Amino acid sequence: MENKQLLKVRKRQKARKPTFKRADSHKKKRLDDNWRKPRGLHSKTRIHIKGKCPVVSPGYGSPLKVKGIHPSGYKEALVHTLHDIENIDALTTAIRIGHTVGQKKRALIETHADELGIKILNRRQTEVAE
Repeated sequence: MENKQLLKVRKRQKARKPTFKRADSHKKKRLDDNWRKPRGLHSKTRIHIKGKCPVVSPGYGSPLKVKGIHPSGYKEALVHTLHDIENIDALTTAIRIGHTVGQKKRALIETHADELGIKILNRRQTEVAE
């Protein structure tokens, strides 16, 4: 019950969170948008001048109890083989099948996970033949 409430809090928090961009990345073509901490001596962003881009800080973070948890409420586990499924707890953990896994092995993993009652986060959509 508590985790569901915290997941809702996290969702509301992340909706209000700004997109953190690198300072002055809109001015220079060679700078990417991805976040870098401002370190310049005269940097307006580093000294938190109003009107400049927001800076990453702990206040924007998720509640610790739901940090790293999938929005469905399960912890994620990456799976590449059938042996990886054996140690997974179906009540708390969901699996994500690796993108390098082929179609045959993926089908085997999906059927085995269904037998064990494990949720699959990236199940392939099967086409319905008419």
